[in-house]
Amino acid sequence: MKFITFNLYVVRHGQTYFNVYNRLQGWSDAPLTEKGISGAEKTAEKLTNMRFTAAYCSDTTRAMKTAKIILDRNTADSVKEPTVSSYLRGEFYGYYEGSDLEQSWYAAGAPHGLPTFKDIVSKYSLGKAMDFLKEADPFHQAESNQEYWKRWDQGLDLIRNDKNIHDGDNVLLISHANAVLSLVERFGEGKYDITEPPANGSLTKLEVSNNHVKVIDYNVQ
Repeated sequence: MKFITFNLYVVRHGQTYFNVYNRLQGWSDAPLTEKGISGAEKTAEKLTNMRFTAAYCSDTTRAMKTAKIILDRNTADSVKEPTVSSYLRGEFYGYYEGSDLEQSWYAAGAPHGLPTFKDIVSKYSLGKAMDFLKEADPFHQAESNQEYWKRWDQGLDLIRNDKNIHDGDNVLLISHANAVLSLVERFGEGKYDITEPPANGSLTKLEVSNNHVKVIDYNVQ
């Protein structure tokens, strides 16, 4: 395999109705709001002159719609359509899909004396928050940290193995708040605050090679 290093620009999708209602929406889907569409358009403006040799997004409508807005407005001879993959979804919240965000994290953390998402992540990690939520799920179908990364490692390999990507290229990825936080926790060397979600439409830049990932910038708005 040829050794290459490329730039991966990770965009959180535009605002959805579930974002407005403060509900967990890992594998659940909710359409973009008008604000979400305009926010994606603003992100597109920032990236309009950047050439992307490849683009990826999760198979949720909010990610695909955001990707379409960004690529349709790009003027730098970028790829026209994203590769869509379920590997690139956010965390699966199991029983808590679509539930009130604060109440769900209370159910996960309260048995451990940690009533909020921020409390759990501050004391332990985002990965531990996933494990606590799976533990609290009466069906135990929410993804654990290990299950989540088994899937996402396949997603990263999918991108790395794209033959259209060459050394120094720019690649676009539209994903989700939890996915961005997870990438930053794992590859950010502890430099960034991951107790709060990145903004809708924000940019996080990663440097990716065959065997290394590094966070260059996080939550640029």
